[in-house]
Amino acid sequence: MTDTEYDVVVVGGGIAGLTAAIAACETGARVAVLERSAESETGGNTRYTEAFLRMKSMEEPADGLEEALLGDFMGHPDPGLIEETVREAPRRSGLVHGHHTIDPDIVETFSERAGGTLRWLAGHGMRFEHLPTPFLTTSTTRMAPVGGGLALVETLGAVARALGAVFHFDTTARSLVLNDGAVQGIQAATPDGLRTFTGRAVLACGGFQGNAEMMARYFGRDALTTRPVARGGNHNKGEGIEMALTVGAATSGNFSLFHAEPVDPRSGAAEAAIFCFPYGVLVNRAGERFVNEAPGPVDAWYERIARIIQRQSEGMAYAVLDSQGMSIPNIGSSIRTDQPAYSAPTLSELAVRIDVPPEALEKTAAAYNAACPGGAFDHSVADGLGTRGLSPAKSNWARPIEKGPFHALPIMAANVFTFGGLKTSPRAEVVDRDGKPIPGLYAAGEITGLYYTNYTGSTSVLRGAVFGRIAGEGAAITGTDRAAAGRRRV
Repeated sequence: MTDTEYDVVVVGGGIAGLTAAIAACETGARVAVLERSAESETGGNTRYTEAFLRMKSMEEPADGLEEALLGDFMGHPDPGLIEETVREAPRRSGLVHGHHTIDPDIVETFSERAGGTLRWLAGHGMRFEHLPTPFLTTSTTRMAPVGGGLALVETLGAVARALGAVFHFDTTARSLVLNDGAVQGIQAATPDGLRTFTGRAVLACGGFQGNAEMMARYFGRDALTTRPVARGGNHNKGEGIEMALTVGAATSGNFSLFHAEPVDPRSGAAEAAIFCFPYGVLVNRAGERFVNEAPGPVDAWYERIARIIQRQSEGMAYAVLDSQGMSIPNIGSSIRTDQPAYSAPTLSELAVRIDVPPEALEKTAAAYNAACPGGAFDHSVADGLGTRGLSPAKSNWARPIEKGPFHALPIMAANVFTFGGLKTSPRAEVVDRDGKPIPGLYAAGEITGLYYTNYTGSTSVLRGAVFGRIAGEGAAITGTDRAAAGRRRV
C-alpha cells in the first residue's frame, strides 16, 4: 500500500465534487478528486441532467425557495426540539444539531449563497439562461446552464485541472482514515490496488440509487420497480453514506423515499421523462384510472403522481391521449423518451397493443368522458376544467378522449436520487449523532439529506454547487484562516 499526500481529497466528480475541488484549489490547497467511473463517464448524475436551477435571476433564488424546503412534511418531530431551531446555533442542544429534520440555517445559507455561487461559476466560464423546460405548466422560475449538466462537468472539470486538482479515475473510495477521531484521508480501490489518499475529506459521491441491496433495505419491494433515471446514478452505491455512518455521522432527510420522476421504462436515454399525462388519462395494467392526473402545474405534481404509479401492478401505468391531446401546442417538449408512442385507430385496438383488457379501457374512457363538463380549455395554465362525479377526480384539463387515433406511453417511477443522507452543518461539515462536526469530514450534494416527502424542484444541482463550494473552502482552510475567508467571501 502506498500513500498519496494532499490537503483535500474530494470523492465524486459531479457538480458538488467539482465545485469543492475548485474552491479548495483557489485557496492554494493540494486537491485530489477520486472518481469511481472511467474518465469518459465522469460526472455522475450531473453529466446527464439538464440541471435546472430554482432561480429567479443570476442574483436571486426563486420566490418561496426557503418556504418550500422548510414546509416539506417531516413527520411529527418533537415540538420542543423544533422550537430550539429558532435559537442561535450556539444555544441549541446537541440533540437539535444531530436531529434528522432540516436545519433552517442550512436553508438560509443555501438561499443566501445561491446567487453568489452562480456568479462564481459564471466567472469560471459557465453561462446561465432562462431556458425552455419540459413542463407546459409551471409553479416557479428556473434557470439552467447553457449546455446542461454536461457543460458543467466539462467546463468545471477543465477549470479544476487548470488550478492543479489531480483526478484519479476508476478509483472507488472504500473507507475513511481516522487519527484520534479526525478524518485524515480516504482509503480507495484503484487500478493499482488499495491506496490511501491523505487529506481532509469531502464526500460528494451521491446517494445509493445504484445499490440494489440498499434500495431493498430502505424501500422494500418497491426497489424492484424503479431504477436510476440516468446512467450516472448507477455509480452511486452508497459507500459515502456507509463510511460516514461507520464513524458516527448523523443523518437527515427521509430514507424511505427518493426523488421520483415519470419516465418511459423502454428507453435507455437519460431522463426519458413523460410529462404529458395531465392532458389525457393514466391507466394501470387493468385498464383503470387510479389517480387525479392533473391536480395543478405539472412541475409541482409529477413526483407525487409518479409515486402512485409505482404502487400499481409492476410499478407501471400508461398515459393515454387522443389526437386532440397530442395536438396541444408544444406537447412534444413534455415527451422526452426516444421511443415512439403506441398508437391505434380505436381504444380497443390500443388496449391490445399495450396488453390491457380492451373492455376495461373502453369502460374507463366512457366513464371519464361522461364526467368531462365542457367549457374553456387552456393547456397553459391550471384551467379548473375538472371532472364531475368521477372518482378519482381530475381537477384540470378534463376534456373527452374520443378522437382517434389514440396514443399510449408507458410510465414508471425512476429514481433521480435518494432523499436520505448525511447531516451537515451550514459549513458543510458532517456532524455526528451528538451534533458536533466530525473533524476533517465534509459533504455536499446528493449524499446529504435535505428532502422528506416532496422534492423542491430544481434545487438538487443548485445545492450541490452551493455546498460543494462551501465544503471545498472549509476543507482547505482551518482555524483563523477560516474566519478571514469568511470576511472575504461574496
